[in-house]
Amino acid sequence: MVSAWVYLIVAAFFETGWAIGLEYSEGFTKLIPSVATIVSMAISVVLLAKAVQSLPIGTAYAVWTGIGAAATAVLGVVLFDETSSIVRFGFIGLIIAGVVGLEATGHCPESNSIPR
Repeated sequence: MVSAWVYLIVAAFFETGWAIGLEYSEGFTKLIPSVATIVSMAISVVLLAKAVQSLPIGTAYAVWTGIGAAATAVLGVVLFDETSSIVRFGFIGLIIAGVVGLEATGHCPESNSIPR
């Protein structure tokens, strides 16, 4: 059985793929990049849906978007010559720290101590 976390991480990489694909598709005017982008979107959402069968939606969605956002920002620098700086990469690090923090506290009894 594949772990929900594996589904989630793979889903996040497909999310990165479709975000980058948007740039290559040039507003869905190029056929091959457009098809690849749409396929990546579908795979990403299906895998996210599989992951949330076992993981809390708040944590899963934050991890999915966090990994996708961080990876897309890095690839924007590498592939599209977007601005790079220590500060920019520091903020990407904060996204990753937030994702790790959510995962780390998602299973702690103290994390459920806030009254609803």
